[in-house]
Amino acid sequence: MNNLNSVLIEGNMVRDPIMRSTQKGTTVCNFTIATNRYYRQDSNLEKEVGFFDVEAWGKLASACTNHGRKGRGVRVVGRLKQDRWTGADGKNHTKVAIVAEHVEYRADLRKNDESASETETLTEFAAPKEHLEIIGGLKDFSRKPVEAGFAEYQPAVF
Repeated sequence: MNNLNSVLIEGNMVRDPIMRSTQKGTTVCNFTIATNRYYRQDSNLEKEVGFFDVEAWGKLASACTNHGRKGRGVRVVGRLKQDRWTGADGKNHTKVAIVAEHVEYRADLRKNDESASETETLTEFAAPKEHLEIIGGLKDFSRKPVEAGFAEYQPAVF
Protein backbone atom coordinates (compact mmCIF):
# COMPACT_ATOMS: atom_id res chain seq x y z
CA MET A 1 0.00 0.00 0.00
CA ASN A 2 1.30 3.46 -0.90
CA ASN A 3 1.42 6.20 1.70
CA LEU A 4 -0.04 9.65 1.11
CA ASN A 5 1.16 12.79 2.85
CA SER A 6 -0.50 15.83 1.30
CA VAL A 7 -2.19 18.90 2.73
CA LEU A 8 -3.97 21.95 1.34
CA ILE A 9 -4.60 24.80 3.76
CA GLU A 10 -6.03 28.26 3.29
CA GLY A 11 -6.01 31.14 5.74
CA ASN A 12 -4.25 34.37 6.68
CA MET A 13 -0.65 34.94 7.70
CA VAL A 14 -0.39 35.65 11.43
CA ARG A 15 2.87 37.62 11.16
CA ASP A 16 5.42 38.60 8.53
CA PRO A 17 7.46 35.64 7.19
CA ILE A 18 10.92 35.11 8.68
CA MET A 19 13.76 34.03 6.38
CA ARG A 20 16.99 32.43 7.55
CA SER A 21 19.76 30.33 6.03
CA THR A 22 21.04 26.91 6.99
CA GLN A 23 24.75 26.30 7.63
CA LYS A 24 25.08 25.15 4.01
CA GLY A 25 23.45 28.36 2.73
CA THR A 26 19.99 27.05 1.83
CA THR A 27 17.25 29.62 2.50
CA VAL A 28 14.28 28.72 4.70
CA CYS A 29 11.18 30.84 5.28
CA ASN A 30 8.87 30.24 8.23
CA PHE A 31 5.39 31.66 8.71
CA THR A 32 2.16 30.78 10.50
CA ILE A 33 -1.32 30.59 8.98
CA ALA A 34 -4.54 31.09 10.95
CA THR A 35 -7.66 29.29 9.71
CA ASN A 36 -11.25 29.74 10.82
CA ARG A 37 -13.85 26.98 11.04
CA TYR A 38 -17.47 27.79 11.74
CA TYR A 39 -19.98 25.25 13.01
CA ARG A 40 -23.37 25.19 14.73
CA GLN A 41 -23.76 23.99 18.26
CA ASP A 42 -27.36 24.05 19.40
CA SER A 43 -28.62 27.33 17.92
CA ASN A 44 -25.31 29.21 18.24
CA LEU A 45 -22.74 29.70 15.51
CA GLU A 46 -19.34 28.75 16.97
CA LYS A 47 -15.89 29.69 15.63
CA GLU A 48 -12.79 27.52 15.92
CA VAL A 49 -9.41 29.04 15.05
CA GLY A 50 -6.39 26.91 14.15
CA PHE A 51 -2.76 28.01 13.81
CA PHE A 52 -0.42 26.09 11.52
CA ASP A 53 3.34 26.52 11.05
CA VAL A 54 4.61 26.50 7.45
CA GLU A 55 8.15 26.32 6.11
CA ALA A 56 9.29 26.92 2.55
CA TRP A 57 12.73 26.15 1.14
CA GLY A 58 15.01 27.53 -1.58
CA LYS A 59 13.59 29.92 -4.18
CA LEU A 60 10.09 29.42 -2.80
CA ALA A 61 11.36 30.69 0.57
CA SER A 62 12.67 33.88 -1.06
CA ALA A 63 9.39 34.43 -2.88
CA CYS A 64 7.38 33.89 0.33
CA THR A 65 9.55 36.42 2.15
CA ASN A 66 9.17 38.99 -0.63
CA HIS A 67 5.40 38.65 -1.15
CA GLY A 68 4.07 37.53 2.22
CA ARG A 69 3.00 39.87 4.99
CA LYS A 70 0.92 39.77 8.14
CA GLY A 71 -2.80 39.47 7.38
CA ARG A 72 -2.42 38.45 3.73
CA GLY A 73 -4.59 35.58 2.54
CA VAL A 74 -2.62 32.54 1.46
CA ARG A 75 -3.22 29.01 0.18
CA VAL A 76 -0.48 26.42 0.72
CA VAL A 77 -0.18 22.96 -0.81
CA GLY A 78 2.45 20.76 0.74
CA ARG A 79 3.20 17.88 3.07
CA LEU A 80 3.28 17.34 6.81
CA LYS A 81 6.63 16.97 8.59
CA GLN A 82 7.00 15.82 12.19
CA ASP A 83 10.03 16.83 14.26
CA ARG A 84 10.88 14.90 17.45
CA TRP A 85 13.45 15.78 20.07
CA THR A 86 14.34 15.27 23.71
CA GLY A 87 14.44 18.44 25.79
CA ALA A 88 17.06 19.40 28.36
CA ASP A 89 14.71 18.07 31.05
CA GLY A 90 14.67 14.62 29.39
CA LYS A 91 11.06 14.88 28.15
CA ASN A 92 10.20 13.93 24.58
CA HIS A 93 8.73 16.68 22.41
CA THR A 94 7.09 16.68 19.00
CA LYS A 95 6.00 19.32 16.51
CA VAL A 96 4.13 19.00 13.20
CA ALA A 97 4.68 21.60 10.46
CA ILE A 98 3.67 21.98 6.82
CA VAL A 99 6.46 21.97 4.24
CA ALA A 100 5.20 24.13 1.35
CA GLU A 101 5.47 22.90 -2.22
CA HIS A 102 3.09 25.48 -3.76
CA VAL A 103 1.98 28.86 -2.41
CA GLU A 104 -0.75 31.18 -3.72
CA TYR A 105 -1.49 34.65 -2.38
CA ARG A 106 -4.75 36.50 -2.26
CA ALA A 107 -4.69 39.93 -3.88
CA ASP A 108 -2.70 42.43 -1.84
CA LEU A 109 -5.33 45.15 -1.50
CA ARG A 110 -3.77 48.14 0.15
CA LYS A 111 -5.48 51.45 0.77
CA ASN A 112 -4.76 54.08 -1.90
CA ASP A 113 -3.40 51.43 -4.27
CA GLU A 114 -5.50 51.45 -7.42
CA SER A 115 -3.20 49.05 -9.29
CA ALA A 116 -4.14 46.01 -7.18
CA SER A 117 -7.22 44.21 -8.44
CA GLU A 118 -9.39 41.91 -6.37
CA THR A 119 -8.72 38.96 -8.69
CA GLU A 120 -4.95 39.36 -8.76
CA THR A 121 -3.18 36.18 -7.69
CA LEU A 122 0.49 35.47 -7.15
CA THR A 123 1.46 31.83 -7.52
CA GLU A 124 4.72 30.25 -6.38
CA PHE A 125 5.83 26.67 -7.03
CA ALA A 126 8.57 24.74 -5.27
CA ALA A 127 9.79 22.82 -8.29
CA PRO A 128 13.03 22.53 -10.25
CA LYS A 129 11.89 25.37 -12.51
CA GLU A 130 10.16 27.89 -10.25
CA HIS A 131 7.17 29.67 -11.76
CA LEU A 132 6.11 33.17 -10.90
CA GLU A 133 2.78 34.14 -12.37
CA ILE A 134 0.98 37.40 -11.71
CA ILE A 135 -2.55 37.51 -12.99
CA GLY A 136 -4.11 40.92 -13.55
CA GLY A 137 -7.71 39.82 -14.05
CA LEU A 138 -9.98 36.93 -14.90
CA LYS A 139 -10.34 38.03 -18.55
CA ASP A 140 -6.68 36.99 -19.06
CA PHE A 141 -7.06 33.88 -16.95
CA SER A 142 -8.27 30.66 -18.58
CA ARG A 143 -9.00 28.78 -15.34
CA LYS A 144 -12.20 29.31 -13.37
CA PRO A 145 -11.94 30.98 -9.94
CA VAL A 146 -12.63 28.70 -6.99
CA GLU A 147 -13.30 31.63 -4.69
CA ALA A 148 -12.94 35.38 -5.05
CA GLY A 149 -9.25 36.21 -5.13
CA PHE A 150 -7.94 32.67 -5.59
CA ALA A 151 -7.16 30.78 -8.76
CA GLU A 152 -7.89 27.09 -9.17
CA TYR A 153 -4.80 25.06 -8.23
CA GLN A 154 -3.20 23.14 -11.05
CA PRO A 155 0.19 21.49 -10.59
CA ALA A 156 3.07 22.68 -12.72
CA VAL A 157 3.85 20.62 -15.81
CA PHE A 158 7.50 20.38 -16.87
